[in-house]
Amino acid sequence: MASERRIRIAPSILSADFARLGEQVEEAERAGASCIHIDVMDGQFVPPITFGAVVVEAIRDRVAIPLEIHMMTLQPELHIGQLSDAGANRIIVHAEACPHAHRVVQQIKDAGLEAGLAVNPATPLAATEEVLADLDQLLVMTVNPGYGGQTFIDSMIGKIERARKMIDAQAPDVVLEVDGGVKVDNASSAADAGATLLVAGSAVFSRNQSVAESMAALHRAVETDAAPGAD
Repeated sequence: MASERRIRIAPSILSADFARLGEQVEEAERAGASCIHIDVMDGQFVPPITFGAVVVEAIRDRVAIPLEIHMMTLQPELHIGQLSDAGANRIIVHAEACPHAHRVVQQIKDAGLEAGLAVNPATPLAATEEVLADLDQLLVMTVNPGYGGQTFIDSMIGKIERARKMIDAQAPDVVLEVDGGVKVDNASSAADAGATLLVAGSAVFSRNQSVAESMAALHRAVETDAAPGAD
């Protein structure tokens, strides 16, 4: 068994077919997605520009599962209210983009949302320790953020293991999420290291098989049940 913990899948729409976005997120929900992962990029913190509140609102009308917003932006606090109004359930910000991370986390909580903090591959976990107890989720990036379809950085397995130990010791209710290059052939390694929520983009939204087939393959890889469940 990949992990004794229940492993959940968060499909990332970054790899979806945007001509069929509504249909594809509905397919992901039916296939057992725990939540829908939406990457908001500003062209500054990372090179691409992607989605905003309009897309969040459109997806909110199509699925009942939570929407988590991964803010790969500078000054993410400027968008909390708009994203909350659009139907977001969780906002994840980057430690590297938030010199006052505690304040931003509290702003997210004050908006009635769950709060997550993400760290890039080169950022030490120490950057999250002082705010860990205030988080709902810790996200370990296993690629450098900005582009879909990248290769999982194998050396991040050790970082996931250290994050698991830190969470278990200090804030056991915090969800440990992994994002970047998650595929059928490495999902169990991430789960064995201690992650319980796996973001998957191109491994879910593929031209080679249906969303249902892709989700089933990921669930089999981590030997978890594919029934839908809220966060």
